[in-house]
Amino acid sequence: MTAPKTAPTTAMVLAAGLGTRMRPLTDDRPKALVELAGRSLIDHVLDRLAGAGVARAVVNVHWFADRLETHLAARGRGPAIVISDERAELLETGGGLKKAAPLLGPEPVFVANIDSVWTDRGDALGDLARLWDPARMDAVLLLARREGSIGFEGGGDFRLADDGRLTFRGDAAEAPFAYMGVHITRPDYADGGPESPFSLSPLWRASAAAGRLYGCVLDGDWMHVGDPQARDAAEAKLAGSA
Repeated sequence: MTAPKTAPTTAMVLAAGLGTRMRPLTDDRPKALVELAGRSLIDHVLDRLAGAGVARAVVNVHWFADRLETHLAARGRGPAIVISDERAELLETGGGLKKAAPLLGPEPVFVANIDSVWTDRGDALGDLARLWDPARMDAVLLLARREGSIGFEGGGDFRLADDGRLTFRGDAAEAPFAYMGVHITRPDYADGGPESPFSLSPLWRASAAAGRLYGCVLDGDWMHVGDPQARDAAEAKLAGSA
């Protein structure tokens, strides 16, 4: 495979959520520190990003923030960690990216959720970086096929054109692909959002309507680790893949 020409070396890791659906596992820790196959969820994500060439990760914190910061300081391996502190107010995905923008620098970034784990038969993050073209795109999303995914029960999010352009499901009951928790965008993508907490979803809808939202599909198995049952299923899947 050819090396990505514009692979981001900085990432935004969204780790500030309350983890309500993961209780009781999050009664004494953030969801980011729930363990799966001997590693915390955030370590799964950070190790994937490091393997893709990310040298620096900005991590937002809120729920059990001190405990998460202590864990990150003791990781002992890359990427280097910078904290975006949301202790005062949980800002959601868009608000979190907006607050962190001054810490991210001027270049494109990976943005990653901490509840996505996957097996990879190809080079998912490399494929995402190879597709990224800031002249034509506002964001490029990593997608998973709904069939065979663990922990995802929705009707899917997107349709994917041959050129990689995405359209939302709209009024249809189902769509073939779900967003699986990693994308590339500009660090200032959310800067025009409100001062209050907000989601990235309305920004994506506007970008899709303008023909500037793209995606590529994971060649592997996606596990959305959003609740204890999904964690147990993902644990069994990873044990069977070992």
